[in-house]
Amino acid sequence: MTPAASADRTGVVIVGSVTADVTTFSTRLPARGETILGDEFTLMLGGKGANQAVAAGRSGALTSFVGCVGDDLFHDLVVTGLSDAGVDLAHLRTVPGPTGIAHIRVDASAQNDIVMVPLANAALSPEQIDDALAALAPTTSVLLTQLETPSALTAHITARGREHGMTVILDPAPAASLPDEVWSSIDIVTPNETEATLISGVEVTDADSAERAGRWFLDRGVGAAVITLAGQGSCVVTAEGATVIPPFPVEAVDTTAAGDAYAGYLGAALANGSTLDEAVRLATAAGALAVTKQGASPSLPLRAEVDAFLSAREAAA
Repeated sequence: MTPAASADRTGVVIVGSVTADVTTFSTRLPARGETILGDEFTLMLGGKGANQAVAAGRSGALTSFVGCVGDDLFHDLVVTGLSDAGVDLAHLRTVPGPTGIAHIRVDASAQNDIVMVPLANAALSPEQIDDALAALAPTTSVLLTQLETPSALTAHITARGREHGMTVILDPAPAASLPDEVWSSIDIVTPNETEATLISGVEVTDADSAERAGRWFLDRGVGAAVITLAGQGSCVVTAEGATVIPPFPVEAVDTTAAGDAYAGYLGAALANGSTLDEAVRLATAAGALAVTKQGASPSLPLRAEVDAFLSAREAAA
């Protein structure tokens, strides 16, 4: 694993997707071919990359975002949402055509399904990535990326991050197979149980099976695997062994951006010098808070909210 963050490299950079999220809320999801009446509709900033950048920004970390937005009516929605979270947009590129779109449906049990259409995100290029990471390297120790960007770029993103001495974190969502050589350029991988199952072939249902899946990633060169198990917490697997970080039970309203809150806070905490277990605990609290609110970016908590949540849980323990 790369060296811990130094005093002048406390920044985190997110390379990833940005979308306008079109979300409907209804008691249940429609069956195939069925039309139902919904209860609510929202339009807001989204995309795994942008959500994770907002989460890192709201955590108080020095945060930069590398991605592409269209020149359409959703452009300002994206720029304002990221800027308001304190995210540096020097490496957000505006390209001709429409901004990426995510169509999200949420039911009364807080479960969701999503169709993501990349659009402007497909314009992300190796040159844009190279320029951004070279410029950010002096101030940035952690790189966070996902799999909503073009798959051919994943190896390029992770390799460049490694070359610049950054701790490279991959949130492998949506789950996809990657060439073996990509895994060896990743310091930390953060799948949920479904993603870990799909990628490793190990059915993940509990901490023991999560540890086995984590070993699959480590066997391919990943430094550490952090597998999230929803209500069972997180299983942190390293060469030294496996640890379970317990969950924080809450009443879920919308799970849409819980994983993004978790990833953004994890990256920000590591950039600030936290140990992996400390960062996972902070990320777990952020993810728990995120599911208590509707929407993607609006549900991403501020650091003061996360600190207050942790303090209240500690006082009640």
